[in-house]
Order: sequence, then structure tokens, then C-alpha cells
Amino acid sequence: MPFFKSLIEKTKNLKFQRNISAKRGHTIQVRTLRKLLLKAQNTAFGNTYNFETLAQSENLANEFRDRIPSGDYLHMLPWWERSKQGELNVCWPGKIDNFAVSSGTTDNSSKYIPVSKEMTKAIHRGSVRQLLAVVRSDAPKDHLLKNWLMMGGSTDLEYNGVYHSGDLSGITTKKIPLIAQYFTKPEPFIKLERDWNEKIQKMTREAINWDIGIIAGVPAWVQMLFENILNHYKILNIHEIWPNLEVYIHGGVSIKPYKKNIDKVLGRPIKYFENYLASEGFMAFQHREEASGMRLLFRNGIYFEFIPFNDSTFNEQGELIGNPKALTLEEVDEKTHYAFLISTCSGAWRYLIGDVIRFTNLKNCEIEITGRTKSFLSLCGEHLSVDNMNRAIELTSDELMVNFSEYTVTGIPHQSGYFAHQWYIGYDGNALDHESVKEKLDFHLKQLNDDYRIERTAALRDIYVQLIPNTLFIDWMGKNGNFNAQTKFPRVLKKEKLEDWTSFVAQYHANKPLA
Repeated sequence: MPFFKSLIEKTKNLKFQRNISAKRGHTIQVRTLRKLLLKAQNTAFGNTYNFETLAQSENLANEFRDRIPSGDYLHMLPWWERSKQGELNVCWPGKIDNFAVSSGTTDNSSKYIPVSKEMTKAIHRGSVRQLLAVVRSDAPKDHLLKNWLMMGGSTDLEYNGVYHSGDLSGITTKKIPLIAQYFTKPEPFIKLERDWNEKIQKMTREAINWDIGIIAGVPAWVQMLFENILNHYKILNIHEIWPNLEVYIHGGVSIKPYKKNIDKVLGRPIKYFENYLASEGFMAFQHREEASGMRLLFRNGIYFEFIPFNDSTFNEQGELIGNPKALTLEEVDEKTHYAFLISTCSGAWRYLIGDVIRFTNLKNCEIEITGRTKSFLSLCGEHLSVDNMNRAIELTSDELMVNFSEYTVTGIPHQSGYFAHQWYIGYDGNALDHESVKEKLDFHLKQLNDDYRIERTAALRDIYVQLIPNTLFIDWMGKNGNFNAQTKFPRVLKKEKLEDWTSFVAQYHANKPLA
């Protein structure tokens, strides 16, 4: 306790890291890339692509993108499979002992992402930087010294005799410094729990014994925990049990659909800080409370590149077309949406992570996540992003004075060769007119997206809305084994997942008792 109190007192008097422009950020990034290449020069991947000479290039960024192919998970999979079999020095020096299991939001099969010792350290460094940003806010410092509730995955990792696998947060929590464990909750026996429903129940029962100042986790699970606590203890708001709660650090999905429900169960306003922590690494975090986005995390073992996300670079399935040119940090602008390419200290090389971002402030290198490469909906050129969807849901719920949090949408055929959008929206309140929801949602989408507005007069002939219980979204993920700390329901459903979902919803309606 004295150590952290002293650290916080010193930190609040320090000048926080000065702004990093895109030009300066690019210079820092080139240094990071050179370090990565030199570190991995004697690996199988490094030998194949001659990292030793590449690292000496005076025009490193351009040489790197010209020589090294880019691609998604399947691009790296043959190399990572060798690491999974215990082979040393494949894409990164030494043996990879841990793999983060990520199901993503669009693909059916689980992905196994390598997590090196260097990456674990980088994630811990990023977490400390995020915490320092929180300390720099005007949140009461004595409240920040209370317990920190980290709603992460199970620390009971799978082990097959060669490597451990599990949720990234479970991997990193297992290796958290001992001095930090004094502050963090839940207790080890809860951290080991794999069943998320049971974990929520255990945290609820222990909540009365905790004094939480900071909470971190995916919005859906935090909202569920808060609601469980209110029901269990018969209280009106969370601050009745945790009076010192000041900060919520969120990530994984947009907070917009959930924020109204979370605010509703609080006794007073708290501060929200966003981070961008994926299975592949810690990408960015909100370094100031008033920031328009999250600052890219520099000097932390990740090199970033950006592919303009448009019809010439990606097809309707969200797959790369050919080998489009990736841009460096000094070549981007604030108008374009970009697919994220990363090279990391875990041996990911020019890896298409699947997220789409936009720069909100190039002077500070701040970004926001606007969707997934495979979650944009464009049946006929409407180019509807997840960011558009989140905002339209938020505006519609505000206008109707109701709470919508979970939703998904899919494209369906319409009569005479045209198209329509089918929306499924989670709602647990009193009876609500579907047509009213449809009209307001459609109106806001037209206001937010010109392409959508134009196509609604042409090939996109209609939208349909189904209001269903929020529990259906959670139940479907549980049915498909997708319960983990990074659980996020796919905002756009396609192919096999769409068929499974529509069948699941139809079964619910068939079994629903008559009113």
C-alpha cells in the first residue's frame, strides 16, 4: 500500500507524456520495427525473408512492406502451427509457451494467437500506462487506491503437454506482478473459474467484501455483474455497495450500446476510459479523459500499418483483394477508414488483425475502432459500418427513452431481386411498437450514412426489426461455447453463424408461451 500511494502521489505531479504527432510517431515506429527485425533475424521466418539485411535498410518501412507479404490468420497459420508443435525459433526467438484462444466475431473456428514472454511484459507495461492516465485525471486519488476489479478470463489454462492456451486475460493475469495482486480482485479461486455464469455468481457473493475503486472488463459482463449485485443485495445502485467506485476501463466492443444501462445502475457519474487490448497485443488506450479516441501505444513491441478500407482493397466478404499497398503512420489521414496490419514481439508479421479504425486526431495519434473487416454490411453499396450501427441504436434508444444494448443485423433478399436488412434487437422493457423502432432506426441510419440513404431509394428496399430478450444473445453464445472475457456478439451475421442464429431465434418463438 505505501508503495502505490507514493507512486500515485509522484505521478499526479509529473508532466504526462507529451503529444506525439504522426510524423514523430512514424520515426518511433521505424525504430520499433528495426528492433523487432533484429530480434527475430535468426528465426525461421527471419531467415526466409532475410531480416538481417532488411533491418539495415535506410528506407526500412518501404522495404519491409515490399518484401514481406501481408495477410490474415491463415497467412500466419502454417508458421504458428510449427510453434504449437513445440518447434523453437519459428517466428520469434525461443519457445512459445502460451497461445491466446480467440474466436473473433465472424469466423467459426477458434484462432490460436502466440503470446511470447516479451508480449506479456508489453501488455503489463501498457496496463501501467493506462493506469497512469487514470491517475492523471481528477478522480479522487484515495479512491484509486482501493481494490481493482479485473473481469478477466480463467487463469486455469489448458495444457496439452507442449503449450498452455486460454483467454489472453487469463494468461496475463496469471503472470501479474505479486505487488499488484494485493490490489486486484477477484480472489484466485474465482479467477480459476471457467464457467462465466458461475464466475458472475461467485463475484456477486464476494462483492460485499470488496471496496472497488476501478473496474475493468467487457461491457456486457460488467453490466451483467452490476445487475446481479443489485438483485442479490436488494439495493438501488452499485455505489451503495462500492461507494468508492470512480473509474471503468472498458474495451473489446463499443461502450455506446451499453453505457445507458450501466449509468442507470450507478449512484453517481464515474469516469470511463477506453483501451484497445486484443488477443494479438495492446494497441492503444485513452490517455486523457477528454480525448476523442485512443492513442496508439508506441515503444511497446508493435509496428502498425494501415490499408485503406474500400471496395478496391476488400471484397464484400471482408477479404483482401490482391496485395494492396499499406500506408505508414505519416501517410494516413483523418477521413479514411483503415484495416489494421501489425507486426509484433510475438511473431505476427504484417498480420491483418481484422479491425477497422479511423484516426480521430492525428496530432495525438488517436484512433477509434469503427468495425471489423468482415462486419461491414454492404449488399448493394450501402457500406454500413458497426460504428454507424452503434450510433443509430444509441440515438433510437434515446429518442424512445428505452434501453437497447445487444443487437445484430444481417442482409436478406427482397422481392424482385432487391435487398433488405433484418435487425434483431435485445429489449426487456414494456411492450414497444416494432414499426416505431424500425422508422426511427432507419431515419438515423440515413442521417449517419449517405451511401445507406441513397441505397434505401434504390436496391435496399426495406429493413425489418425483431425485438427479442437480451438473454437470447447470451444463451446463443453459451450454446456455441463463446463465453470468455472478450465475449462479443457479432454485430453482422453471415453464412453458418447466420443460419444457426435464425434457427435459434425461431426455436425460441416456437417455444414461447402464449400471452
